[in-house]
Amino acid sequence: MDLDLALREDCPTSLTDKSTSDDKREKKRWEKSNRMCMMIMKKVIPKAFRGTMSEKINTTKDFLADIEKRLVKNEKAEVCTLLTNLLLMRHKGKGNIKEYILEMSYLASRLKALKLDIYDDFLVCLVLISLPSQFSQFKMSYNHQKETWSLNELISHCVQEEKKLKAEGHKKKQCTNYHAWRAKRSMLLNLVCSEVNLSSVPRHTWWIDYGATTHISVSMQGCLSCRKPNDVERYIYVGDGKTV
Repeated sequence: MDLDLALREDCPTSLTDKSTSDDKREKKRWEKSNRMCMMIMKKVIPKAFRGTMSEKINTTKDFLADIEKRLVKNEKAEVCTLLTNLLLMRHKGKGNIKEYILEMSYLASRLKALKLDIYDDFLVCLVLISLPSQFSQFKMSYNHQKETWSLNELISHCVQEEKKLKAEGHKKKQCTNYHAWRAKRSMLLNLVCSEVNLSSVPRHTWWIDYGATTHISVSMQGCLSCRKPNDVERYIYVGDGKTV
């Protein structure tokens, strides 16, 4: 059976009284092929298209032509979505930097398949813009050099920079997660209480012991143990003998 007959050949002319037996046989073969093709295509098309096709379409070629028109519209929406995702991508300081750049490259390749070219120079700029603050010095160094990097060169340099940053150790002031946690927790209030044993304490003076081991804090982060202050520790004695 020529299952794809309706895809390869146009519908035969309508039968008349003058039609031969060969014409009738050819017409019957084509109609059977058309029914089978229509049934298969309606079964495998995405659910988004089902129920939206016009019931007036009853030939295989017209069905494919209508699907093609709808795909062109969907491609435009897909281009907008992919381009938006690419422009808004930001590295969070977690995960492998190489995999992150390759993910951006994959989005660019999908856009290229949809006839929207993203050139390497532009993609390199997008990657650099999306890097976190830990890479500030790295980005500044690139901006001041005359040479431009290809995407593969950028990946190589970023991997080296990532290893360098890990070797230098974790710096809290550059940690994006720590700053996000601080913003979420709002302002932290820390009160340090210290005991200073002196034979004579001059009045109207303040004494600060930076080596104190007793702390009062609203946060337990970094604390190994805690206890409630006793009655003696509920007040701070200042230089003039008063308590606050």
